[in-house]
Amino acid sequence: MSKKVLVAMSGGVDSSVAAILLKKEGYDVSGVTMCLGIAAEGDGARCCGADAIDDAKSVCDRLQIPHYVFDYAAQLENKVIAKFVSEYEKGRTPNPCVDCNRHLKFANLLDKALVLGFDFLATGHYAAIEKNEEGYFLARSKDKRKDQTYFLYPIPYEKLGNILFPLARLTKEEVREAAKKASLPVAEKQESQDICFVTQKNCQEFLCGRVKELNPGPIVDIQGKIMGRHRGIIFYTIGQRGGLGISHKTPLYVVSIDPKENRIVVGEKKDLMAKGLLAGEMNM
Repeated sequence: MSKKVLVAMSGGVDSSVAAILLKKEGYDVSGVTMCLGIAAEGDGARCCGADAIDDAKSVCDRLQIPHYVFDYAAQLENKVIAKFVSEYEKGRTPNPCVDCNRHLKFANLLDKALVLGFDFLATGHYAAIEKNEEGYFLARSKDKRKDQTYFLYPIPYEKLGNILFPLARLTKEEVREAAKKASLPVAEKQESQDICFVTQKNCQEFLCGRVKELNPGPIVDIQGKIMGRHRGIIFYTIGQRGGLGISHKTPLYVVSIDPKENRIVVGEKKDLMAKGLLAGEMNM
């Protein structure tokens, strides 16, 4: 009996080709799209919106495989968006894709797939899973330019045995070509580079609708001299150069953000350099 695989399909070319490859390898393939309660976009490029669900369904129809839609709107709000906003309020720049993988795709969705009788959950990520005498581990994909192992680092090692990354040994160009050969309706679809739940013009506009209040404050140099005023710390990230509203003889960058004092510290490029870092949320 063929092993059963549930493919997480975003409506894009990568997950669509992942489904094709698995079907060719003889797996019993089904597709699933996570409905995140996101409004459809006019260009159809944003993942997990209404347009994306339709695109994933059309691919599954072409491949003659079942397609399911699971509602993850509440989980997205509670596990990903809430933290996203909170981190900006703390002066940090979060990566919501990491948290989506941590709490949704490779937690709840994977667990649900196994409960429903599937042997594996597969995605269109550019990453590889390898095995040695100690067990499974994440490895970089063939396409180093598109490699996504960083976004997948929180996956518990004990779950890797139930995950498949069919694109591990392909480049983006090879994936696109495979989609064209299969005459997939998404073969020429634009690649989404946006945060899926930010349907506004930009991230700042999204945050403005989420934070309780914007608190303007001082912009100071590394000696503490006031250089200007900021509009609220959510609008800034470390390393940022533009949008400071400061005229200076040399380019200034955001060096640090102090949420307790509600101030932005700026300095020259050399001031961004550091001898070390503090790392958290490790997965060893």
